[in-house]
Amino acid sequence: MIGFEKLTIPSLLENSFKKYGKNIALSYVNQKHLTYRNFQYEVDKLKKVLFQLGIKKGEKVAILSRNMPNWGIAFFSITSIGAIAVPLLPDFHESEIQNILEHSETKAIFVSKLMFPKVESLSKNLLDTVVYTDNLEVVKGNHFREITGLDEIEVDEQDISSIIYTSGTTGKSKGVMLTHKNIVFEAVQLLNIENVKQNHRFLSILPLSHAYENTLGLIMPVMKGSSIYYLEKPPTASALIPAMEVVKPTHILSVPMVIEKIYKNKILPTFTKSALMALLYKVPLIRKLLNRFAGRKLKKSFGGKLEFFGIGGAPLDPVVEKFLREAKFPYAIGYGLTECAPFLSGANPKNVKYRATGPILNGINVKINNPDPKTGEGEVWAKGDNIMKGYYKEPELTNEVLTEDGWLKTGDLGFFDKNKYLYIKGRIKNMIVGASGENIYPEEIELIINNFKFVLESIVVEKKGKLVALVHFNYEELEKQFQHLKEEAVHFAKKKADELIDELHLYINSKVNKFSRIYAIVPQMIPFEKTPTQKIKRYLYS
Repeated sequence: MIGFEKLTIPSLLENSFKKYGKNIALSYVNQKHLTYRNFQYEVDKLKKVLFQLGIKKGEKVAILSRNMPNWGIAFFSITSIGAIAVPLLPDFHESEIQNILEHSETKAIFVSKLMFPKVESLSKNLLDTVVYTDNLEVVKGNHFREITGLDEIEVDEQDISSIIYTSGTTGKSKGVMLTHKNIVFEAVQLLNIENVKQNHRFLSILPLSHAYENTLGLIMPVMKGSSIYYLEKPPTASALIPAMEVVKPTHILSVPMVIEKIYKNKILPTFTKSALMALLYKVPLIRKLLNRFAGRKLKKSFGGKLEFFGIGGAPLDPVVEKFLREAKFPYAIGYGLTECAPFLSGANPKNVKYRATGPILNGINVKINNPDPKTGEGEVWAKGDNIMKGYYKEPELTNEVLTEDGWLKTGDLGFFDKNKYLYIKGRIKNMIVGASGENIYPEEIELIINNFKFVLESIVVEKKGKLVALVHFNYEELEKQFQHLKEEAVHFAKKKADELIDELHLYINSKVNKFSRIYAIVPQMIPFEKTPTQKIKRYLYS
């Protein structure tokens, strides 16, 4: 029982305010917290301000801010009066922000003081209303009107609650229209994977403007009366470690890059710092014992109470996943798209399966369309109450991905195992067809490359019928080897990277099939441009 019949955000909120009034709702790590009763008061107060500013049902209100308690207050206030939230990713460029505000016809925005310079220079006619998220102060509002009381707006399940603009690997941002039912239904189904409780503590480190953090890290915990904590500073190691000691989180949502960096930069070097240690680490029994020991230390560094470390948004490195399994670290895996609000499949730490994304969520249908008779692989199609209404003002793009009978074409290639766990091979658009018609998945080759020493990231592309790997080495780590040479350190680091290329070339081609062999390796001197979930924007390098 979820305690409310109508799958809308205001219904969810009303239930939580009624049941969990004394619980901590939203808080900065080191500041005074808001109980659910305080939370209700702040939402009601802001709803009145929005009415006074002339915001009506169906109108769009943007949010451009780092994570903070007032982000949630703004989001819930907007959606509770039937207006449409337009969350903007903090990493968006000024030109992207302007394009989105114009395309969505947004007239009001909640913006943090830190982000305000990104909208300060926009046309005065573009935004009628500006409110700081830091203190909910109205800094621009042309339509302030007196109201005597608050008439409750009727919000329906099929009303649009938010338009989330994706900044994907293929370029153009698209406005995904998610209804109240899409989001609340999804949050309810996710509870079948992880039984969130009112005594759980979430530490929020991913942008709330992303569907992943929004549904799993805000809507779902609020629905169950859990506590959500936010960092006062960006989520760097220096800010995270003391925060985890204070909060002792039970739940953290993350992208693969976070745990991959911890493993490759902190854990692995301790097991390979000497030739003897590196040799011992290759012995399966010893490796498992060492990983188990490292897992206990890692869990302690996360506050010691961690029950659920969710990983989504991009594929997890298989070597890192093997470490997490052997370390008995409570990681969880999920797969989905913004268009699915956002998850289709997932598993909690108790039933996660190596390399799988988990079973399909209850109430959602997923099929492999036109599967290959030999491999069972095909495009993943999904249907259910979590599937978006469409792309805002983009009927042609909508028709490309949504069939007449409601199936969403995800664009991902996948297959099911005998236990109905879903496995994802890669994006159809990324797949390269070999000279003899073979299907080559660049993501699989990249995972091999990224496990080579001193490699940070890579992408595999096709150039004149040949496979070429663009590789970004860890030049900072290489420079440390030559730091005694001072000014010459950078020169020798680059020279060392050039020497590694031949070794890497042999390494890759010894581990892939004949038609997936790399023809050339091109060093990428600066990091690749990425999406907010840290996926490389491939279209910039193809």
